[in-house]
Amino acid sequence: MMSRLRMRCSHLAVATVGAFLSTHGATANEPRVSLNYESLSSLEEPVAWEVGDLTLLINGVLDLPYTFELDGESAYAGAGSLAHAEVSAKTQLPNRWRVGVTWFAEHAENAPSATHAQEGYSDRVALSAGGSWSRALVGNVSGVIHRQTRRLYGAGHARLRLDEAFGELEDWGAGYQVRLGPWLVGAATDQDANLDIGATFQRPAGVRDYRLTARATNGTYRAPHGEFLDSRALSGVGEFIYGSTLVDFGVGVERLSIDGVEADRWYVSSGVRHKTGVLTWSIEAHHGGIEDEPERSAALGLQYDIARGLSANLGLNYAKSSATVGNATIIDIDGMRAVASLRYGF
Repeated sequence: MMSRLRMRCSHLAVATVGAFLSTHGATANEPRVSLNYESLSSLEEPVAWEVGDLTLLINGVLDLPYTFELDGESAYAGAGSLAHAEVSAKTQLPNRWRVGVTWFAEHAENAPSATHAQEGYSDRVALSAGGSWSRALVGNVSGVIHRQTRRLYGAGHARLRLDEAFGELEDWGAGYQVRLGPWLVGAATDQDANLDIGATFQRPAGVRDYRLTARATNGTYRAPHGEFLDSRALSGVGEFIYGSTLVDFGVGVERLSIDGVEADRWYVSSGVRHKTGVLTWSIEAHHGGIEDEPERSAALGLQYDIARGLSANLGLNYAKSSATVGNATIIDIDGMRAVASLRYGF
């Protein structure tokens, strides 16, 4: 009786872990290349077809948000839209190497859920080749290490701002990932020779699942008024899943510099995510500082599953931070953003 109970609990944990990770589209064991670095990922597995020796996969999201934003003394309210799709084609060569091409396209209008809040059309493309233990990537792959090592995004439209290094790699670059048992180790570089290195350890233990990540990166940060700052950062994440509950914790330090002037930044973040039937909720908080200036943010998210792939979503996001380096304003935000939307993922 006890062994059957343990087996059922183990199956429940594995199913729950899979649900959490498929929602965010970021698993350490994911064999396919994904260029979806956004906070919205499809809830469904890709639709697949066999065409000769090729396997074609496609998935996507359509989100219709209504946003109310209060930033200082200014306010904004309005509807928007975000649609994106990812298409992959892959095959296996006679030497057992798997090669493929992935294309990601997005169109956004007044859509705060886009990670970089881009307006209009944008796309990415990547080529990949590898075997059972490793793969090489080239194209718009500058975000693959960040995607592999970040804290998972919250439910609904929760988006914890400031919860990552400010510095990023340029869009075009190359990367390499190696699988070593429960470890996934990778590196990416861009056209300016910036480097992003990350490692992820993930393994279930009984009815629980654990994930640990570490990341070191140097990149470039574009300040609100257009100045470019050099960035060097270290970060790490610890994650624990039990049943329908996920708890995680992240830490990071970063040094920003421009024209010989430097500023040190640090932060800690934590969150809880839980699913009950058709309702998923999350709550997150962030605290840090840039030199003597504090930074704080918080996020609350709700997702209600209406039907397969169709959901209603809500997010309340608050952030406050203001700091300068030399004559450059690093960041200046103080406001609340509320987003409600109807979303379909396939």
